[in-house]
Amino acid sequence: MRFLLLLLPLAVLLGCQPAPDQAATVATTDDLGRRLTLPAQPRRVLALAPSMTEMLYAVADTAIIVARVPQDNYPAVVQQKPVVNNYPVDLEKLVLLRPDIVFTVEGMTPVDDAQRLQEVGVPVFYQRFRRVEDVFAGLEKLGRLLGRPAKGRRVADSLRTELKALVAAAPQRAAPPTVLAITWQDPIYCYGQNTLFTDQIRLAGGQNAVIETFPQPYPALTREYILKLNPDVLLGGTFEKMDSTFFKNYPELRRIKAYQNRRVFAITGNLMERPGPRVVESVRELQNLLKK
Repeated sequence: MRFLLLLLPLAVLLGCQPAPDQAATVATTDDLGRRLTLPAQPRRVLALAPSMTEMLYAVADTAIIVARVPQDNYPAVVQQKPVVNNYPVDLEKLVLLRPDIVFTVEGMTPVDDAQRLQEVGVPVFYQRFRRVEDVFAGLEKLGRLLGRPAKGRRVADSLRTELKALVAAAPQRAAPPTVLAITWQDPIYCYGQNTLFTDQIRLAGGQNAVIETFPQPYPALTREYILKLNPDVLLGGTFEKMDSTFFKNYPELRRIKAYQNRRVFAITGNLMERPGPRVVESVRELQNLLKK
């Protein structure tokens, strides 16, 4: 309520400012099933998730991107944009930027914040990614929403072609190695079955060691559970770093195959964490690690 009271005069003022004709609108539904009305030719956009910012730079006319969030670091030119905080969302500053559409991903932006923004005329479009193909489809969808459908298709099709060649080159194994990817050490959080990682590691020639689907995408695991999983590969840091931190804290986990065979590797966080146009690069990195 406080937010709406503060922004009501601002919303009225902004609504009175002269702006290009954007009478043409399109009705659509985002990946969370939320109904939205968007301008057919948006001229001011921003993203509240680094992955979505990368997707905007891959598809949009970059002149219409009006801001970035603090975590944005790719492509480098994004650093030239003004910053708006996304955790928590700086609602007042965001409205002052007058975006036609705000893009985000499921789990990044609270739906309550999206509703507050919508009430003052700022639509928030969510995307959801469970498979690598969802990222490609998301790029195509972004192209349509930005009035650049051909660009969206070209980017997506190029990535599909690159991924197809990468998968074809993957070593054929009778039993794909099981891979546990750690996101936090204390408590131990990992990439669960219902995350994009499951599809990424499959395409790279492996298998998510966590085959059970938990309510949380990134579940906390007990040491007993990890011993039961006994993964072939552990991702989360170099062997030396993990040996002096993770395995020092949990010495019983030195019994898992990944430690015994020194198949403990670091990954590039920005690639793994961001379901964006560099997703094929992430699959390639995983594939190379599984060859070791």
